[in-house]
Amino acid sequence: MSRVCELTGKGVMTGNNVSHANNKTRRRFLPNLCQVTLISDALGQRFRLRVSAHALRSVEHRGGLDAFLLKSDENDLSMRARLLRRQIAKKTAEAVAA
Repeated sequence: MSRVCELTGKGVMTGNNVSHANNKTRRRFLPNLCQVTLISDALGQRFRLRVSAHALRSVEHRGGLDAFLLKSDENDLSMRARLLRRQIAKKTAEAVAA
């Protein structure tokens, strides 16, 4: 399982540990990933996603999973999130048409 956020695409970054003697050794900066269950209002389902803490704050700020996915660019999302986005867009279009 890769260490990448399913909503924002935030992943592992690399850098240096720098000692007091200015010795540099490589290190990894891991994203703060959380296993959360988010509810889609349009679909009426729960989805278990592995997202970063930053993405979770963004989802709450934008007004829920549906609003976050519809406002975000498809290129930034994982394949599973893209599928959810398409389903939500289809369901909301049907609701508007009816």
